[in-house]
Amino acid sequence: MGFLELPDQPDEPQRREHARADGGDRSTPKRRELPDPDERGRTYELTRAHVYAETAGDPSEAAGESQHERQADAAGPSGYWGKVPHFMKMWADHEKRWTETRPHAADLPASQHRDGGLRPDPERQAETAEAIGRVREAEPGLSADAQAIEQENKHSGWLEGFKHRLKDEDRIEEKAAEKLGAEPRVAAGTALREVADAIRFTYCFQPDNYTRGYYDIKGRFESRGHEMYYSKNWWADSEYKGINTRWVTAEGQRFEVQFHTPDSFHAKHEVTHLAYERIRDTSTSRAEKRELHAFQREVSSWIQVPDGAAEIPDYRKEGF
Repeated sequence: MGFLELPDQPDEPQRREHARADGGDRSTPKRRELPDPDERGRTYELTRAHVYAETAGDPSEAAGESQHERQADAAGPSGYWGKVPHFMKMWADHEKRWTETRPHAADLPASQHRDGGLRPDPERQAETAEAIGRVREAEPGLSADAQAIEQENKHSGWLEGFKHRLKDEDRIEEKAAEKLGAEPRVAAGTALREVADAIRFTYCFQPDNYTRGYYDIKGRFESRGHEMYYSKNWWADSEYKGINTRWVTAEGQRFEVQFHTPDSFHAKHEVTHLAYERIRDTSTSRAEKRELHAFQREVSSWIQVPDGAAEIPDYRKEGF
C-alpha cells in the first residue's frame, strides 16, 4: 500500500535543517539517538512479507529488528500487532470480493471523479502554481523547526513519514477543486490557500508518553511563533485513532501536525488507508461502504488508547 493520505488529515476522517528552541540563530542542535525512520519503515514491508508468505525464516534475522518489530514481538498475539496478519487477510478478502464489481474511473461521469469534474482553467492553473510556490518557500523553515522539535522534545517523540511532508501538486489541485465544488462562490486562490495539509508532519509517541508528548510538541511549535487554529481528537472515534491539528505561521502559511502512537500510525498508514479512500470515492456502493466501515472499526478496536489521550480537548479558532 502506498503512503497514506489519511484523512487528508484532518479533513475529518469519514469514520474517520534544524532550529534552536530559543528562536536564535538556528544552529544545528546535537541530535539525540532516535530510531532511524527508514529502519522503522522496514516493518511495513516485513509485515506484508509475513502475511503473504513471500519470505522464509525469521525476517528480523535477515534485516535487523526495527522499533515496530520489537514492539510487535513484545505485544504477542493478544495485542494490535498480533492481529495485523488477520487485518491484512481481511483486506485481501475484501478486495477479492469487491474489486471486480467496482466501475473503472474512465466509465464514470465527470461529476463522480475525485475532483468533482472540475478541470483547472488557465487562471486557476496560474493561481495553483503561485500557491504551490508559496508552499515550497515556506517548507524548509517549517521542516527545520519540526526536526529541531523532534530532537528537543522531552518524551522521546519522533517524526514519521518525514519524506512525505509535502503533498503532491496534483493532490493540492484536487483538494482545492473539492472545496470549490462544495463552495462554488469561494475564489480559487482562497481555496488553494486553505489546503491545510499541503505541508504535514507526524509525531509518534509510545502510549506511556503520548499525552505529555502532545502538550510538549504543541508548546514548542507555539514558542516558534506558530499558531494552532484547529485540533481534533479522534481517540474516542470507533474508526480512526489519533489527533490532527492545523497551524498557521506568522506569514500565513498553513500546515498540519498529527499525533500518533506506533499502533495508530501503522493502522492508518498500512492497514486502513485504502478502505478510507474507497469510502471517500463517490462510486463506492453503500453495501461496500458498510463493510469498509466495519473493517475500520475492527482495526481501531485493537489500538491501545493512551492514558489521558481521550481527554485532550478539541479546539477551533474563530474565523478559521
